[in-house]
Formats: sequence, C-alpha cells, structure tokens
Amino acid sequence: MFDFNPVYLFYIMIGLSAAMFAEGIYLFCYNTGSYRKNINRRLKVIEGNTDRESVLVQIRRERGLTGAGDYHFKFFELNRLLLQSGLSIGLGRLILFIAVGAIGAFVATLTFEHNVGHAVLAGIFSATALPVMVLKFLRNRRQKKFGAQIADGLDIIVRSLRAGHPVPVAISMVAREMPDPIGSEFGIVGDEITYGADLETAMRNLYFRVGTDDLPLFVTAVAIQTSTGGNLGEILENLSGVIRQRFKMRRKVRALAAEGRASALILSSLPILMFIAINFMVPTFYSSVWHEPLTKMALAGAGFWMGIGNFIMYRMVNFRI
Repeated sequence: MFDFNPVYLFYIMIGLSAAMFAEGIYLFCYNTGSYRKNINRRLKVIEGNTDRESVLVQIRRERGLTGAGDYHFKFFELNRLLLQSGLSIGLGRLILFIAVGAIGAFVATLTFEHNVGHAVLAGIFSATALPVMVLKFLRNRRQKKFGAQIADGLDIIVRSLRAGHPVPVAISMVAREMPDPIGSEFGIVGDEITYGADLETAMRNLYFRVGTDDLPLFVTAVAIQTSTGGNLGEILENLSGVIRQRFKMRRKVRALAAEGRASALILSSLPILMFIAINFMVPTFYSSVWHEPLTKMALAGAGFWMGIGNFIMYRMVNFRI
C-alpha cells in the first residue's frame, strides 16, 4: 500500500523545477503597469469605468451582498463569513466551486475506496464543513492583515485632516494610497458617503464587512465626534497610538511563546514524519498490522489526543488583547 517508486519523486521534482522556471520567466517579463491599477481591487474595477455608483454595486455583489448593500440570503452568519473573508468571486461562482469540489471528492473517494458510504461522507464534508473552514481561515488572515494596516490608515487620515481636507477626502486618500484589504474597504466607505450615507453608518458598515477588534474603537471615536464635536484629528492620532501599542503587545506575546509553539510543532510532526520515513525506507514494516481494526482505532485515538493537546497549547498562547 505504501510502496513508492523513487522514479516518481524524480518526475515530481522535474515538474516543480519546470513550474518554478516558468514562474521566474513570467515575473521577469510581467509588466506591472499602472501602480494605481494594481494597488487594490477597487482601483482595478474603477479603471476604465467612470460611473462610481456602478463600481460600488459591482464590488458589493462580488462580496456576496446585494446592490443595495444587504445580505444576499437569510443565513446571516454564513453570509457574514463570506463577506468578511474578502472573496471577490461572487456568490454564484462560490456555489459552483463548492458543488464541483463535492462531486470531485465523491468520485475520488469512490474510485480509491469503492465504498459508497465513505464517498457520500466525503462529498458532504466537502460541501459543508470544508468551505466553512476555508472561509474562516481566509477571514482570520484578512483580519490580521487589516489590523496591521489600520494604524497607518489612521495616520493618513490625520495628516489629511490637518492639511484642511474634509473627512470623505481623507478617507478617499487611504483608498488611493493603500493596498487591500484596507484600500478597497475605505474606498467603499468613501463611495457610501458620496451616495448619501452618513459617516457613522458607513463606519458601522465597514465594521460589519471586516469584523476586526480594532474597528469598534474607530467607529466609536467617529460617532462621538459626529454627535458632540471635537478635534477628530487628535482623537484618531491617539487611537492610532493605542492600536500600535496593542499590536506591539500581540507581537511581544507571540515572540515570548515562539519557543513553545516551535516545540509543539516539532513534537506533533515527529511521529508523522517518522511514520512516512519508515514506510518510505521499509514499505513492508507495517504491512502485518495495518489492516487490523485495532490499529486504525489506536491511530485515531492518538490523533485525537494529539489534537486536544495542540488545541490547549494554542489557547494558552493566543488570547485577545
């Protein structure tokens, strides 16, 4: 079952080398074109389109919203997850990809295992749990990237306000100068203000689209300034300092926990790597016990307890600040 011909490894390395060579040629010959066009998704959509309202509608529909900015279907949690993941393929294409993946998982499992029950479970998993896991991964990655950009975006707004620009113009400067995700998100905020939304509502919509922990501070500061007045530039400057301190604290915690995370990674991957190495060098080593039901139960139990241990260690070094 685990017999592996080394010739296939040679073919795989040849394929990877050819792919890397093709990528190198592409990157060498690729013309980056306009910086304005490639800085973020919104500016790419604006290129050649003078109707800003149609641009706003297109971006909303790409993110799984209606043209008016409402959720597309009644499963609000799933729709919010799709919105915050930042995918721009649209709801129809996402459903198509999920259906194709489920059918592919069903056919592949049925081909290799010849078990209809397992194939049905694989198809259901690929159509339900797997897309949710992928969307959560994309959302977390996007929120971390947005959290790393928000302080710089606030600094741009502060400098613009001190130069005498109104708030919508300051927000539009962030949309023009910064990459995704903050560039497109603040561009949507500027477009919503342009087409009739008040500043506080546009900021709350921004929080619903992103969902990061730092945005409620921003929304609250803007809401207080709108209702009671005050120096918005000074408020945002102080907020930028608070966000930078929180980000610095997160990085400090991550650095202090680096040794524990590295130990957990090594100890968790060592049994799997040894199992692969033994099967590669001696393919018949586990052949006498591999098909025993007790072996599969023991491996499942070991994987379960290893997962619990990794989850506990993950929760010990990852907490909200």
